[in-house]
Amino acid sequence: MSDRETIRPAINPWIIAITVMLSTFMEVLDTSIVNVSLPHIAGSLSATVTEATWVLTSYLVANAIVLPITGWLGNHFGRKRLLITAVSGFTIASLLCGLAPTLPALVLFRVLQGAFGGSLQPISQAVLLETFPPEERGKAMGFWGIGIVVAPILGPTLGGWLTYAYSWRWVFYINLPIGIASVIMTTLFLFDPPYIKRQEGGVDFWGLGMLAVGIAALQIMLDKGQEADWFGAHYIVLLFAVAMIALIAFVIRELTARHPIVHLRVFTNRTYATGVFLMTLLGFVLYGSLVLLPIFLQTLLNYTAVAAGIWTAPRGIGSLIFMPVCGILLGKRWDSRGLLIFGLILGSLALFAFSRFTLVSGPWDFFWPQFLQGAGMAFVFVPLTTVTMDPIPNAEMGNATALFNLMRNIGGSVGIAFVTTLLARRQQFHQVRLGADLTMSAPNVHQMLLAMQQRFMAHGADLVTAGQRALAALYALLQQQAYLLSFVDNFWLLAVVFLAMAPLVLLMRKPRAGRGPIAGH
Repeated sequence: MSDRETIRPAINPWIIAITVMLSTFMEVLDTSIVNVSLPHIAGSLSATVTEATWVLTSYLVANAIVLPITGWLGNHFGRKRLLITAVSGFTIASLLCGLAPTLPALVLFRVLQGAFGGSLQPISQAVLLETFPPEERGKAMGFWGIGIVVAPILGPTLGGWLTYAYSWRWVFYINLPIGIASVIMTTLFLFDPPYIKRQEGGVDFWGLGMLAVGIAALQIMLDKGQEADWFGAHYIVLLFAVAMIALIAFVIRELTARHPIVHLRVFTNRTYATGVFLMTLLGFVLYGSLVLLPIFLQTLLNYTAVAAGIWTAPRGIGSLIFMPVCGILLGKRWDSRGLLIFGLILGSLALFAFSRFTLVSGPWDFFWPQFLQGAGMAFVFVPLTTVTMDPIPNAEMGNATALFNLMRNIGGSVGIAFVTTLLARRQQFHQVRLGADLTMSAPNVHQMLLAMQQRFMAHGADLVTAGQRALAALYALLQQQAYLLSFVDNFWLLAVVFLAMAPLVLLMRKPRAGRGPIAGH
C-alpha cells in the first residue's frame, strides 16, 4: 500500500480543509486586526501610542520564535494534540487579552497568544498538503490561501468597525467562537499519520535558546528601528549584533547537532530553497504595500481609519475570487510555474498603478489596482506553495511548512520596516529638492503667495498676519507634495521587486503530475 493510500482519511478531505482553515484564519487575522485599535487601547489603559505598540511587537516576537520549531513540536507531541493545544491556548489568551486591566497584562497575554498561534499556520498547511493528492493540492492551497492572503487585508476593516461600534476588547473576543468551533472540529476530524512519531534523543536546548534569542532580537529591531532612528540608537545596534551572532550560531548548531530541532538541510533542495526565497520577497512586498496604502489614505486624503479600511478591502475581493480559479487551473494540470509568473506580472502592474496615485485620486482610482493586486496574489500564492512543497517528503512536511511560513513573516517584517524608513527618508529628500525651487524670485511662487495673502486678508487677517499664513500654507503644500512623492517612490520600488522575482521561478522544477512526495526520502 502506498504512503498516500495509508494516510488518506476516511472522511471528506474538504472537511479537514475547513477544520484547519478556521484556526489559520483566526491566527492570521489577529496579526493585523489590532493595528487600528492601538490609539483606543492606549487611551483606555492610560498609555501612550508608542507604548501600546508593544501589543503588536510582543505578539510578533513570540509568534516568530515558535514558528520554526513547529515541525519538531508536531513530531514530539503529535500534530492533533499540538493543534488542539495551540487553538485552545490561543482562544484562552484572546479572552485574557480582552479582559486585560493594564497594558503590561495585555502585553503578557499577547505573548501567550503569539506563542500558541505560532504553530497554527505551518501545521494546518502541512495537514492539507498531506490530506490531498498532488493533483488536488492546487485547489486545497487555493482554499487555504484565502485565509493567509485575505485575513490580513480584512483585518484593519474589521478591527476598525469593532473598535468604533463596540470596544477594542471585541477585537480579541471575536476569536472565541472561531476557536471553540476549531477545537471541536479538530477533535472530531483530525488524525496523526503513521510516520508522525516522537523522535528518540534529547531536546536540543542550545539550538532552541539560540533560535529564541536570535528571532526575538531581530523582530524587536525591525519593529522599533524606524522609531529609534535605526543604527543611531545604541540598543538597535546591540539588537542587531545579538540577532546576527545568535542566528549564525543557530545555523551552525543545527547543521552539526545529532538531533536538530529544525532540519535546515531541507534547503539543499533547489526548488524548495528558491520557493522559500520567493515567499520571503512576497512577504516583503505584500506586507509593505498593506502598510503604505492606509497611511496614504489617512494622511494625504484625510480618510478616517474605518473608511481607509473599507477602501483597502478590494485586494481581499480579488484574492477571494481568483484563489479558487487558480486552484481549478492547477487541478487541470496547468503549469504552476507559468501561473506563478503570470501572478507576479499582475502584481507588479498593480503596484505600478499605485505609483500613479495623486492628491486628487478618488476611491475608484484605488479599487481597480487593488483588485488587480488581489488577483495577482492569488496567482502567486497558490502555485508558489504547490511547487515549493512538491518535492518535500511527507515526513518532513511540518518542518518545511514551518520554515516557509517563518520566512514569509520575516520578509513581511523587513518589508514594513523598509517602507516606513524609506517613506521618511524620501520625504526629507523631496522636501529639500522641492524647497530649492521655491524662491521668491520665481514668478509663479510670488504670484501664489500674493494670491494666498489676499485670500487670508479677505477673511479678516491684517497684511503681516496674512503674509505669515501664506508662507505657512505654502510650506504645508511643499510637505504634502514631498510626502506624495515618497509614496510614489515606495510603490514603484515594490513593483520592481515583484517583477524581478519572475525570472527566479525558472530555477524551480515542474511539479510531478500524479505523484506525491516520497514518504521517507
